[in-house]
Amino acid sequence: MTEAEWQIVRSLLPVPAWLEGRGGRPKGYCHRQMVDAVRYVVDNGVKWANLLCDFPPFKRVHAFARRWQIQGLLTELHDRLRDRVRHNEGRAMDPNAAIVDSQSLRAAANIPCSTSGWDGGKKVAGRKRHLVVDCLGLVLVMMVTAASVQDRDAAVTLLERLRKLYFSVRLVWADGGYAGRLVDWAAEKLQLALDIVKRSDDNTGFVVLPRRWVVERTLSWLMRSRRLVRDVETLPAIHEAMVLWSMTMLMSRRLAGRRWTHRTAWSFSTTQEAQSGALVDHLSHERRG
Repeated sequence: MTEAEWQIVRSLLPVPAWLEGRGGRPKGYCHRQMVDAVRYVVDNGVKWANLLCDFPPFKRVHAFARRWQIQGLLTELHDRLRDRVRHNEGRAMDPNAAIVDSQSLRAAANIPCSTSGWDGGKKVAGRKRHLVVDCLGLVLVMMVTAASVQDRDAAVTLLERLRKLYFSVRLVWADGGYAGRLVDWAAEKLQLALDIVKRSDDNTGFVVLPRRWVVERTLSWLMRSRRLVRDVETLPAIHEAMVLWSMTMLMSRRLAGRRWTHRTAWSFSTTQEAQSGALVDHLSHERRG
């Protein structure tokens, strides 16, 4: 994590209880070390036990990530970063439209059969992650199920969560897998307009479909994190947490990029080159002397 990213993340971190006088004791390691360690695991896909020795002990890091996932602190950080990104893009905090889609993943050998299945359409054995994103591609609601669960069935729970958390959302775009009785159910029970964006039969090859490309791009963003290329998490809730960690990495980098202007980068590089040149001249002078 760069210094620019840390300054953004630090201002959005949940305040520990002991700092507010609500009990507890100070942590043994600072949040930046812990967050960096978890981000390293998500980005590189290593096992917890193979965490580099530059980070705190892996058991402490795993306990930190697990505690944040259970207590909802990770979700709080993710939502704050998403609100900041939407504000910087000139959008309201509460979205009024969303896009839904799913992605099937192969499961590792340690995944229990009770939480995995076979996706007959994608020919994938493992799990499926269901996402609802806003028009910027930022995650609003997500859920991890067995790959055998149909998109329509999972969308019932997914859309209910969406309506509960974001009542401002009135329109949801989806692909043909969500067509049918789900459209009428969403309109009647949740007052949601489910718009099915279908692919034309006349099109051949790759075609960018309106609105659907946004959630497809988000799914490709997640595949940049090696931990999410294949499902290796025993619990589906841990996989959901890894998705949130991946999105916090993306959003913090985007926010830091806005502050890291070309002028600042040029000044920094020029200063570094000047210092390096002065050091080389000094060493050359000493050697000649």
